[in-house]
Order: sequence, then structure tokens, then C-alpha cells
Amino acid sequence: MSHQIPESELIINSDGSVYHLGIRPEQLPEFIFLVGDPERVPMVSKHFDFCHTQIHKREFVTHVGNYKGKDLAVLSTGIGGDNIDIVLNELNLLKNADLSSRSWKSEKGKLALVRLGTSGAIHSGLALNQILASESAIGLDGLAWYYADYSELVANDFIKMTNWSSNRNKPYHTKASTQLLARLSPDIYQGKTLTCSGFYRPQGRILDGKPDPSLQASTLEKAGIDNLEMETAAIYFLANKFGFDALSLNVLLANRADGTFSDRPHESIEALIKKGLELFFP
Repeated sequence: MSHQIPESELIINSDGSVYHLGIRPEQLPEFIFLVGDPERVPMVSKHFDFCHTQIHKREFVTHVGNYKGKDLAVLSTGIGGDNIDIVLNELNLLKNADLSSRSWKSEKGKLALVRLGTSGAIHSGLALNQILASESAIGLDGLAWYYADYSELVANDFIKMTNWSSNRNKPYHTKASTQLLARLSPDIYQGKTLTCSGFYRPQGRILDGKPDPSLQASTLEKAGIDNLEMETAAIYFLANKFGFDALSLNVLLANRADGTFSDRPHESIEALIKKGLELFFP
């Protein structure tokens, strides 16, 4: 038997579920849609043929059900890389740990994670309300560096092209699952996503003060960035570390270069959900 994980490190609720998500291992399907907003969970699960389990703990809402004869779930992560750290680690525990013995299983299991999110484009060549799949992502959240010295993940080209300050988190790069990318239809644009550590100044939004040259739309476009959001790189990094497949699909609700915002965000999110179901449950 492998080393037992202490109670302080692996916290299990009285019903046998993991601490934050409130999910038990037998409730976890192999395919999970990830959404940021808890209110988006029922927007996805209303399309299920039936939903047999609903769990709500903090900002983490999970609906588990069946669609076209296949088991699936939709889970809200909340906003930001810190929440992704919680969600991905607890999904890994649910899949790959024996919670009763507090030890890791000898064989690893797989999960498929598809984010259905929203984001902002940073150049005018991308239209509002279109869907972008993140073929790769650069993380500004610093999450990767808490797990190991992944020197091969340092985004050196991005650092150079944006004149990135050494006083900030070191950017890292990571990629989507090639298996999930292969499921995309030709009408889905594949781009590079910048995952930021906040919504306002960390994404270059200036409500007061001077603009940040490193985060201006023109600078990011030259660095090959297509859109900005707050979760994708963290999802990709931890999914790759745990041996899961992950893909991020984002509807573009804003265009930072044009200063515009969608006039139909709800309808665009609904279209994204339907597209996700169509792609992975044909």
C-alpha cells in the first residue's frame, strides 16, 4: 500500500465526499463540462436527458446525469486559477485516490474536462459572439511554479515580446489535449489564450492611472495572443500533470481592441453550450 495521506492534507467530509466539491467517487463520471459561473450549471444540465444528482457546496455546483445514453456532469469552478487548483486536485483525488485508505491507487484513471467559458478577444480579426478553442495557453497566475521547477514551461517568447517585468509571476505555457482538439469542427477557431490572475489591471483594463504596455491589445496581438480569461492555463497545466484530457471553449463576449461588448451574451453562451454538446455527444 502506498503512503497514507494525512487528514490535514486530504480532508474528507463525513459522507465520504471530498472537502470542497462535496462529490463522492461513485458520483464522478468520466466526462465533465467545467463552467465558471454556478448559474451556468443548470443552463447546461437542462439539456441532459435526465439529471440524477445535484450537489451545491460554496461556489461549486455539480449536476450529474445522462445525455444520449452517456454519463456526464457539469461543474462550476468559480473564477480564477486558485479555484482551478481546488477543483482539479479534488477531481484527481476522486479519480485516482482510495479515500477510505487515504492512499493513491496503483493505476491512474482518465477524465475528459471541457471548459465552456467566456472571454475577451484582443484583436479586431475576431468577431464578438464567436467560439474560440484554446489550442494552447499562457498562464500569468504562477500556479505551475508551486508544483515543480517546470523550466521547460517558461514562456520565454512571450516574456521577450511583451517586455514582461521580472517582478511579476513568470509566465508559463501549456497545451490542450490533442484528442479533444481532434473532435472540433472546422468552424471553430483555434487560438492562443492568455490566462490572467485578475479581471481589471491584470488584464490591462485601465479604470484610472496609466496603461500597462505589456498588457495592451496591440502588444499581446504581436505576441500571438488571441483572447484573455482567467482559468484555461491552470486547467491545462493540472490536467496534463494528472493525466487528464482538457479543452477550453470560450465564446468571445468582448473585443478589447475595438472596445466593444456583446449585445446578446446570454444567447451566445447558450449557443456555446449547444455546440459543446454537439461536438462531444454527437
